[in-house]
Amino acid sequence: MKYLLVIIVVLVVAWLLVGRRRNEVKPPAPSRPKTKPAAAAQQMVACAHCGVHLPQGDALVDTAQRNYCGEPHRLAGPR
Repeated sequence: MKYLLVIIVVLVVAWLLVGRRRNEVKPPAPSRPKTKPAAAAQQMVACAHCGVHLPQGDALVDTAQRNYCGEPHRLAGPR
């Protein structure tokens, strides 16, 4: 009879502990940081002077529609 009482007490304590854990307010899971959408792909062009490839948006264009990587190469002209 003594052991039956000990088993019942252990089961009640375990049941109470499990019940408390279920009722605890869990903090919300951290959400993924919002990232900016990737920029649209740009066409790569070669510098008319040195041949370095760069995005078309970064290239300098002369009056003859040739692409250059920078002002010094645009002033120097094509090879």
